Amino acid sequence: MPPNVPEQLSKTIETLYRSESGGILATLVRLLGDLDLAEEAMHEAFAAALDTWHQAGIPDSPRPWLISTARFKAIDGIRRRARFDAAQTDLALYLETRINEEPEEEEIEDDRLRLIFTCCHPVLAPEGQVALTLREVCGLTTEDIARAFLVTPATLAQRIVRAKAIIRDKTIPYQVPSPQELPERLGAVLQVVYLVFNEGYSAEATGSELSREAIRLGRLLRELLPEPEVTGLLGLMLLQESRRAARSSPEGDLILLDQQDRSLWNQDQIAEGIALTESALASHRFGAYTLQAAIAAVHAEAPSAASTDWQQIAALYDRLIRIQPSPVVELNRAVAVAMCGHPEKGLALIDALLARGELANYHLAHSARAELCRRLGRLAEASASYEKALALVWQESDGRFLAARLQELK
Repeated sequence: MPPNVPEQLSKTIETLYRSESGGILATLVRLLGDLDLAEEAMHEAFAAALDTWHQAGIPDSPRPWLISTARFKAIDGIRRRARFDAAQTDLALYLETRINEEPEEEEIEDDRLRLIFTCCHPVLAPEGQVALTLREVCGLTTEDIARAFLVTPATLAQRIVRAKAIIRDKTIPYQVPSPQELPERLGAVLQVVYLVFNEGYSAEATGSELSREAIRLGRLLRELLPEPEVTGLLGLMLLQESRRAARSSPEGDLILLDQQDRSLWNQDQIAEGIALTESALASHRFGAYTLQAAIAAVHAEAPSAASTDWQQIAALYDRLIRIQPSPVVELNRAVAVAMCGHPEKGLALIDALLARGELANYHLAHSARAELCRRLGRLAEASASYEKALALVWQESDGRFLAARLQELK
C-alpha cells in the first residue's frame, strides 16, 4: 500500500466528519436518547473508521456504517456501566433489539431538524446556543469555535457543558416544535444562525470560516424547513458575503460601501442571493430578514454607488421599522433619508436618536453623524463626533478608518 494512503484516508474522514457528523449525531441522539452518549459513540465510530477503512477500504455508504458502528460502541459502553447501574441493562437490551434497523433518509433529515431546535432552545443562554449549534450541528471543534469568538477553549468548553446540562436537567424534548410554537422557536434558530454570520462578517482574521458555516447552516435549514424567512435569511447572508473581498484593502483597512471596487463583488453569490430574496418576497409571508435582504439586493443591483436607489432603500427601512423597531434600524433609515438628498433631515434624525441615549455607546451612530456633518461643512462637529466614535470602537480596522477621517479634517 502506498505510504500516502493513510494521510489521504485521514483527509477523507476529516471531510466526511465535517459534512456528515451533524446528521449522524442527530440520528444517534434519537436512537440513544442522550447527547453526551451520542457524541462519544460518534467519535469512537470515526476513530474506528480510520483504523478499519485503512485495511478494508471505504464502504460505498459511509454514513450507515458509521451510525451502525456508533450504536455498537454505545451498547458496549452501556454494558460496561450496567455492572454498576441495573437501569443501564434495560437500555442496552432495548438498543440491541434495534441494532439492525436502518434509518430512512427522511428520518435522518428529521433528526437534523430536531437537533437544530434542541441546540437553539430558548431556555439556553445565547452564547450556549451558538456554541452548541456550531459544535453539534456544524461539527466544528471546540478549538475552532473558541478561536473564532476570541475566547479560550476552556471557556468555550464550559459553555457547551452548561448547555448540555440544562438540556439534560430540564429534560428538553428532542423534537421539532408544534405548528403553533414554530414561528417563535424558528425565530430563535434564525437569530443564532445570523449571530454566527455577523460574528464572522465583522471578524478581521477568523471571520470567513464562521460566515461559511452560517451560510452552510442556512442552506441546511432551508432544505429541512423551506419557510420564506429561512429563504430570506440565506439570501441576506449571501448578499452580504458577496462583498467580502471588497470590504478591506490589502493592508486590512476598512473600505466603505460607496468606495468599494464593485468588480470584486462575488456575482454568483449576488445572483443566488437576489433569487432567494425575490422568492421570499413573493410569498408575502416574509419578515425582517427578508426585508434586510431586499435592502442588500438594492445595493447589489446598483452598478455604482451614485446610481443606488436610496428612495427604495428608505421605503424598505420604513417597512422594516414597522415589523422590527430598533434604534439600529432607525439609524440606518436616517442614513438612507440623508442619502436621498436630505442630509439635514438625516442628521436631525440621528441627533434625536442619540438624545434618547440608546445608541450613546454605539460607535457607528457617532461615525454616521460625523459623516453627515462633514458633508454639510460642519467640520468642528464632525471632528467631535469622529473622536467619540474612535473612543468607542473596538475593531482595529474601524479604528484606523476613523483615525484617518479625523486626520483628514485636521
